[in-house]
Amino acid sequence: MSDQIQFIVEKLNQEPFRKNYNLITFDSLESVQLLQLLNDVLGEIDPKHAVDIREELPEQTAKRMLSLLGILKYKPPGSISDLSAFRQGLVTGSKPVIHPVLHWLLQRTNELKKRAYLARFLVKLEVPAEFLQDDTVADINKQYEELMEAFKNLHKECEQLKTSGLSTAEIRRDISAMEEEKDQLVKRVERLKKRVETVQNHQRMLEIARQLRLEKEREESLAQQKQEQKNQLFHAEQRLQRAQLQLKDMHHAVVDSKPESLMKKLEEEINFNSYLVTEKIPRELESKKNSAYFLQKVVAEPAMSQSDLNVLEIKINEVNAQMNQLIEKRMMKYEPIDSKFSMYRQQASIISRKKETKAEELQAAKEEMSITERQMLQKTNQAHELEGSEVLKGDEFKHYVNKLRSKNTFYKKKRLEIAEITAEYGILQRTEELLKQRHEAIQQQLQSIEDKKGISGYSYTQEELERVSAVKSEMDEMKGRTLDNMSEMVKKLNTMVAEKKASLAPVIKELRQLRQKCQELTQECDEKKIQYDSCAAGLESNRSTLEQEVKGLLEECAQEESNYHYINCMKRNLEIQLQRAKEEMKAYVSSDPQERRKAIREQYTRMILEQENLGKKLREKQKAVRESHGPNMKQIKMWQDFERLMECKRECFLKQQNQTAIGQVIQEGGKDRLVL
Repeated sequence: MSDQIQFIVEKLNQEPFRKNYNLITFDSLESVQLLQLLNDVLGEIDPKHAVDIREELPEQTAKRMLSLLGILKYKPPGSISDLSAFRQGLVTGSKPVIHPVLHWLLQRTNELKKRAYLARFLVKLEVPAEFLQDDTVADINKQYEELMEAFKNLHKECEQLKTSGLSTAEIRRDISAMEEEKDQLVKRVERLKKRVETVQNHQRMLEIARQLRLEKEREESLAQQKQEQKNQLFHAEQRLQRAQLQLKDMHHAVVDSKPESLMKKLEEEINFNSYLVTEKIPRELESKKNSAYFLQKVVAEPAMSQSDLNVLEIKINEVNAQMNQLIEKRMMKYEPIDSKFSMYRQQASIISRKKETKAEELQAAKEEMSITERQMLQKTNQAHELEGSEVLKGDEFKHYVNKLRSKNTFYKKKRLEIAEITAEYGILQRTEELLKQRHEAIQQQLQSIEDKKGISGYSYTQEELERVSAVKSEMDEMKGRTLDNMSEMVKKLNTMVAEKKASLAPVIKELRQLRQKCQELTQECDEKKIQYDSCAAGLESNRSTLEQEVKGLLEECAQEESNYHYINCMKRNLEIQLQRAKEEMKAYVSSDPQERRKAIREQYTRMILEQENLGKKLREKQKAVRESHGPNMKQIKMWQDFERLMECKRECFLKQQNQTAIGQVIQEGGKDRLVL
């Protein structure tokens, strides 16, 4: 209790309460002050409860606090299990009631704040059923539930964003960087517009450039469509090949088949599908509905802490233990061991489980087959997209490796050339720097000479005039070339567009036919696939029945074989016993005494006589022992008494010797004193 109070005082002295309590002042608080303190803590968790309790009735205060504690999932300790006693203690401000509540609230303040915030929006208002008969009330209630679900989703997204690691500072930096890039691009576009406005017919040139860009985009889209159509054509060809193979397999399967076998396969397929529809799928659907119902029920409840989960786990374990005990009692009471139906029940349950497992294995195998087919198609598509053709094999791969080696040597040669050019570029840069230095020195000398002659700036003006004239001539020449290039480009574009249209017209026409053919083949492939699936299911069910029959026959064969070996062993034992009986009879009837001694009867007779003689000797010995038992016991007692007497004499002798030695020592000590 002292640790609890110390923890409460420490928490109340921290932010945001700052009460400046110690153990004595906190313990001396009155009931009203304790209630106000509890109300302040609840107000920190939920701002709606930040009120003065002196302005409301004690019953209202207790009701408000109990409702919030119920939302926060507070459970009174074991000593206050009665809710009425807890309520009374809360009204009167009892310390044994208030202190555990404060300790529990201050331990998990942040968690309870979140729970109180969610409770404002997730605690559902229960509307009576008679009011829900009204359409308006039902619509509003439905909207209320939809808004509650939307709030749940938004809150989850908000929590995920908080824990995702994205900070607002990084987002702001990214936004500012993007705005700067946008400003730079706007300025660059304005500069380009000003530069283009000085050119003649710039609007027409811009329009032509726009058309060129559009045509390029269109060309790219057409090329992409062409590639997609090629891929679709390739997929259609693959599907066609698979359908042809399936059709071929079906033809081979149907050649030797009869109507009776086909009907049997169809019946097996129908039985399998009816089992799935009537037994397996409804059972799975019911289990899914139950799990969904329980999940919705869990989601509708407020968030639970780890302690609540631990309590629920303990309750679940207790209920499971009780269930197991009840099941054992029921089995002992209603299902005796010698029941004739227990074996049949076990066999039926085993068969039903095997049936379910086989059905699940069949579905899993079908799904795995479809997944492997999709993966195979993806791998082939990737191979075609990478190289535009099939995977290289054999000599083609060797040729490809040799080509790569030649490219590698060419790359190394070019790399050496680049290194030489880089070295030469460094030398030229150094030469340029030296020439610039010399040019600056000559310019300074020339400027000094011009100053002396009184014509300063003449060389600079001359150079500027020459440079401007050269720039003007270059601009004129460039304008002429630009116009000629643009006119030629427009002509080329028109011719290219016409050629592309002419070249694509037959391809588009052929593509339409291929699309129609692809649709027909797809439809036919689906039909064949359905037939194949039904045939495969029939064969699989037939195989499973045959396997079960073979398994039963093997088990029966093994049982019969064990019975055969057991009978042979019994027969051999009986033969041996019969042979021994014949030999015994022969030896017993024989007139030869040596032979008669070998008989088992004679041997047992001799053994009986020996044992009888031994018994007589032992009885005589027992009689002698009984007769001498009394005197012998007396003699043993006399010897024991003699031993005790001698032991007593020895102890007396030792004591006498010790006393005489002590007297001699005392006498010698007295003589020594007299001498002194």
